[in-house]
Amino acid sequence: MHELADHLAGPLVIDEADLAREFEARLADSSTLAVRVAFSVLRHRQDAEDVAQDAFVRAHRCFRALRDRDKFRSWLVRLTWRLALDAKRGGRRRTAREDAVARLTPQSSDGEADIIASERSRRLWAAIDALPDKLRIVIILAAIEGHGVNEVGALLRIPAGTVKSRLFEARRQLQERLR
Repeated sequence: MHELADHLAGPLVIDEADLAREFEARLADSSTLAVRVAFSVLRHRQDAEDVAQDAFVRAHRCFRALRDRDKFRSWLVRLTWRLALDAKRGGRRRTAREDAVARLTPQSSDGEADIIASERSRRLWAAIDALPDKLRIVIILAAIEGHGVNEVGALLRIPAGTVKSRLFEARRQLQERLR
């Protein structure tokens, strides 16, 4: 009887060092993606790094309870996305910081071209920001981050067909908004 109990308890006991090594390996593989996802929402490097760091801390706390560790990357992306949206909704200091940077940024000798490029970029990101969340994450992961349709589907845990239809709809809405 004790042998059966020992046998059953064996796989349930997880070595802390092994767990830490596995977490570090998975985090090393996914950390830059988490920062890029946060940046795509917040558009400010320091805020994106802060959100990603918060996601890493939360992921570390919950890693032991994660049922399917092979899906760590997609879980971390969703966690980071939600935290970034929460931070964006908070809106604290962001507008003031952007205004301060705009006032302090020197214009180059080709100021007119820089202004046009800056205005295009601002319009594009404003149009992306106006998309619904489910379309925005797909367009950012696929078109901006360069992930394939199947990879985006795996990251978001949605079928590839859904990714394709959301990409189509996101591009259509962006085209309408940018006219």
